[in-house]
Amino acid sequence: MRTLYREFISAILLILGISVFIGFVLANIVYLVFTKGEMTEQNLEVAEQIVYVLEEMHVESPSIQPYLQSVGQLGYQIYLVDRAGNAITFGQPFEKSSLPDQTLERVLQGENYMGKEGFWNQLWMMGHFSNDIRNTVGLPLQIDDQSYALFIKPNSKILFSDIHMMLAGFIVAIAFVSVVGVIIMTKRLIHPISELSEATKAIANEDFTYTLKINRQDEIGQLADNFLRMQQQLMHNDVARKSFINNVSHDFQSPLMNIQGYAELLLNPKMDEKERLQYAGIVNDEARRLSNLTKQLLLITSLDQSGYPIKKSCIRLDLQIKESIKKHQWSLQDRNLTISYKLDEVMFFSDPELLATVWDNLLTNAIKYNQPNGHIFISCSRDQDQIILTFQDSGVGLSEESAGQVFERFFRVDTTRKRDGTGLGLSIVKEIITLLNGSITLESKLSKGTTFTVIFRDERN
Repeated sequence: MRTLYREFISAILLILGISVFIGFVLANIVYLVFTKGEMTEQNLEVAEQIVYVLEEMHVESPSIQPYLQSVGQLGYQIYLVDRAGNAITFGQPFEKSSLPDQTLERVLQGENYMGKEGFWNQLWMMGHFSNDIRNTVGLPLQIDDQSYALFIKPNSKILFSDIHMMLAGFIVAIAFVSVVGVIIMTKRLIHPISELSEATKAIANEDFTYTLKINRQDEIGQLADNFLRMQQQLMHNDVARKSFINNVSHDFQSPLMNIQGYAELLLNPKMDEKERLQYAGIVNDEARRLSNLTKQLLLITSLDQSGYPIKKSCIRLDLQIKESIKKHQWSLQDRNLTISYKLDEVMFFSDPELLATVWDNLLTNAIKYNQPNGHIFISCSRDQDQIILTFQDSGVGLSEESAGQVFERFFRVDTTRKRDGTGLGLSIVKEIITLLNGSITLESKLSKGTTFTVIFRDERN
């Protein structure tokens, strides 16, 4: 398996290799365009001075060799050849001393030779520094009515001086340190990614307790922080899911057992009519309870799906809330609760079915968790382009910690508040209001009661 570490190192080395190649090509181009001409001109000037001394100062043939030998000792490589092909080398010998016949003939005929010819030979920069006679400049030389060809270039060893060796060593050291540094930094970079990979495997196996030991202030540190938050949320969701399954299983099992038990009793032909009606009523209530639970589960599943169809129309909110109060009148009387309201006439363009679910859940919550002989107050008003609704009860209230979690799915404060509930009601309320571009907040104090405030923006204003 190809690891990220190997791929990263390979990529760095590939980039380094490409950079060296591009740099070498650019250096060749710069040398060809700028440097080569200047170096050739300098060598040509030296060669012209030597030819001038030998020709104009009337140096005789026997004196040529000592003079050229002294020039060679000054750091030049000289190659002197006559028409008969007799050649003499002064200074450091050439490793390659073979010249094409046509080149030699052109110089003897009076033409100048300016170094390597041909596109590829010129483009290859390092070839110009090799100890090759083709890297010389050549001039014709006439002494005592005898023609010579004089080829000259600076000594190759002088071109590569100590400063060049130091520069080359510096470049090699930089390259070595760079590669080692890249390897170390890559290892340091890949280690937390490997640890995150192990953590994801643990989560895939439903182990939410894996501890990440990543303390960084960069993007990987942010990724680790986000991963920890995801891990905590998944752990919470897992606990909530298991709790929800237990609660729903119990909530389904209890009414089903009641329905089964009372249905068996109803099969008794000797049962009197009064008991039969009583047992039938219990079966009906339990069936209604199951139906309500199923509706809540279906609704919250539908809300989870993207693109939930919203069917908007104009609604009188005050009338809709009054209808909801009427439906719960029997519960209010059964708990001996009083209710009052201040509902302004408010028209709102929204989904009436979803809003009815919101009012039913908020009112049910206010009734269920109210104090005996308690009170409920509902208000509805418009403030410029906002519609504000409040549901206030004198119930048992919530702690600050519970108030922050009450809209979470499947959340229940404690075992005393599991009556006829699944922990889905307020979660459904929150999702519907968010879907309708509204907001909901609450204020609550233990043993004092809770107030839910719903705010919608009237889109038509």
